[in-house]
Amino acid sequence: MRIEAVTVCVQYSDFLAWTLAWNKHQFDNWIVVTDSKDTATQQVCAYHHVRCIATEAFYDNDMAFNKGAGINAGLAALRGDDWVIHIDADIALPPRAREMFEQRASLDPMSIYGIDRIMCQNFEDWVNFIAEPELQHTDEVYVNSNAFPLGSRVAKTDNDGYIPIGFFQLWNARATGHLQYPMGSGTSARADMRFARQWARQNRHLIPEVVGIHLESEPAPNGANWRGRQTRPFRLVAATGTSAA
Repeated sequence: MRIEAVTVCVQYSDFLAWTLAWNKHQFDNWIVVTDSKDTATQQVCAYHHVRCIATEAFYDNDMAFNKGAGINAGLAALRGDDWVIHIDADIALPPRAREMFEQRASLDPMSIYGIDRIMCQNFEDWVNFIAEPELQHTDEVYVNSNAFPLGSRVAKTDNDGYIPIGFFQLWNARATGHLQYPMGSGTSARADMRFARQWARQNRHLIPEVVGIHLESEPAPNGANWRGRQTRPFRLVAATGTSAA
């Protein structure tokens, strides 16, 4: 099993600095896409020796932030001959994620997969978790997700059912031929759902063995950063011990 990954990271280098180190061993190839002004993201990628592509395609046709265009720039740089993950810059996978994908999940190459996520809402909680982590897998029986509150799934009960959304989507590019992401929404919203809906409901699955950690710098409403970064930096202020404003 070969796994390539694509991450869009514009003004999210404070999250990527953690998730790049945390997730890098899970992938055979990882492409990070940013814009030319985000030198902080480029520097983080250079430090970790991960390829970074800078593009202004996010803003073509006066769009606020066309995330799909950035994802496509990353997808175009992949070999695309096996499994692909689109993963957000603020998602940390558990250490055994790849093992679960390879040995436990019995993945169907004609399907798309998502995972659950727990919500870490500030930097201090993240650092405390790292210092004293709760095991996600215990006794080779249990999958624990109690370290932080469980985030919501998208499962449209009126028609569509479960939809793996863009913070984590896993699919087989060779088998399905899918190496293009929807474009044109103008923000970070909805393109991920349009992408997942290219698979029929019977081919959209949750991987229960893996629960990611979604990093946040502060509690924020849904969509707070869909038109560009608005939330505070993900770090501590030494003098106060609180998240920076």
